[in-house]
Amino acid sequence: MNVIAGFQAEKQKIIYDIIYTIIKYRRDVLSLCVNETRVIVRYVETDKMGIVHHSNYYVYFEEARTQFIKKSGISYSEMEESGIMLPLVESNCRYIQGAKYEDELIIKTWIKELTPVKAEFNYSIIREKDQKEIAKGSTLHAFVDNNFKIVNIKKKYPEIFEKLQSLI
Repeated sequence: MNVIAGFQAEKQKIIYDIIYTIIKYRRDVLSLCVNETRVIVRYVETDKMGIVHHSNYYVYFEEARTQFIKKSGISYSEMEESGIMLPLVESNCRYIQGAKYEDELIIKTWIKELTPVKAEFNYSIIREKDQKEIAKGSTLHAFVDNNFKIVNIKKKYPEIFEKLQSLI
């Protein structure tokens, strides 16, 4: 009995390890929608050391998130005109290597979690010339109305929720 239980546990661990590896290194394999936004680092985005200033990665995230949402068939501005906004609640970025002036970057964006009251976006920034991941991060957004009250968009704006859900 212990041999069989041990075999089952080992089999589950192997399956878990495979799934974890796919999620960690190949998120795009599991997701129906991973958007790629391309940017070229401008001189103004670099600091005295010639490296992109850390604050600019959040600008890249915003641009990538905007393009990602457009893929659903609705833009940020159309959402706001409908009375729904997505204020930033939390953000993080892990800097792995610095980008430099004129580096071509690919920002991969996907929704990690979508609920009727919040959305979490994940980002992976790849330097095109060597395909190295140079930064990764996430942003968490709440759905609010024009009075900044949390809104359940699945109930109040089901068409917007369905469009965003199509990106998962």
